Amino acid sequence: MVKRLLVTGGAGFIGSHLVERLLADGLAVTVVDDFSTGRQENLQAVAGHPHLRVIAAKVSACQELEAIVAETQAIYHLAAAVGVELVVKSPIRTIQTNLEETEAILSAASKYQVPVLLTSTSEVYGKSQREVFAEEDDLIIGPPYLGRWSYACSKLMDEFLALAYARERGLPVIIARVFNTVGPRQTGRYGMVLPRFIAAARAGRPLRVFGDGQQTRCFCYVADAVEALVRLQNCPAARGQVFNVGSAEETSILALAELVIKVLGASSPVELVPYDQAYAPGFEDMRRRRPSLEKLAAFTGFRAQRSLQQIIRLTAAAESGQKDRRPGRAPV
Repeated sequence: MVKRLLVTGGAGFIGSHLVERLLADGLAVTVVDDFSTGRQENLQAVAGHPHLRVIAAKVSACQELEAIVAETQAIYHLAAAVGVELVVKSPIRTIQTNLEETEAILSAASKYQVPVLLTSTSEVYGKSQREVFAEEDDLIIGPPYLGRWSYACSKLMDEFLALAYARERGLPVIIARVFNTVGPRQTGRYGMVLPRFIAAARAGRPLRVFGDGQQTRCFCYVADAVEALVRLQNCPAARGQVFNVGSAEETSILALAELVIKVLGASSPVELVPYDQAYAPGFEDMRRRRPSLEKLAAFTGFRAQRSLQQIIRLTAAAESGQKDRRPGRAPV
């Protein structure tokens, strides 16, 4: 009998890549996704796969959820609000989505003791000034009157709730704090930086860098991130633990823009845009976001494989290929 897994948010950016990987590994996968930010075309490559079942529903409103969980051997919970732009513009939706969907999946999983891997975010480190963020660090969240922090706070509550289920009900839980995952199928619709930069460079438009561009991030290719998630789920010793998932290669956003222009051979200029204009008055950003990855490596042996330059090339090439295949579009 084929082992069946559940992926919530499986039509999203990371979720769809995870679904492809699990199916390629010979597993059966059930996807529950309300397609609010996920897309049907993200699963196009595996549409019609005999071991894939897709249910269009919110996790918290899925009438079949308990029956699905009962026949599931493990759960990857990725359903969540995504993107800074969405967070700033729709804080109620952000908080409700993150809390309600996580509570629903943990409650169902606890009835059958199904292991859950919960994807959290580097945002939970908040305003920490540490050079490297480690899983045991204190977390410093900004004030509630700045909607910017609603996402971080709601994801942190997801972590607290998951670990509470682990302690009180013995639920096998793993928390993965994902850092800046990028790659094919990521959309710039919600403010994601790399797809915005690639699209602008291709069109000859200015690459709009928010703030002074000196804020730094570590970008991890989606296939690498998926590998880390799979290894964590398959590591019993990881249960009850929190792990950073990402890359150690750090770059400023300004340098990222310049590298995109160089790699794509574009002639676009770079334009600095104040945060107040890009998002909202009083918007706060993290100046640095670099993960400690020693714990992840110790438990799973994982290290990210793709360099930033490779990531840009792979992402741009994949997006070009997708556009070539769309009806009515000339080759790019």
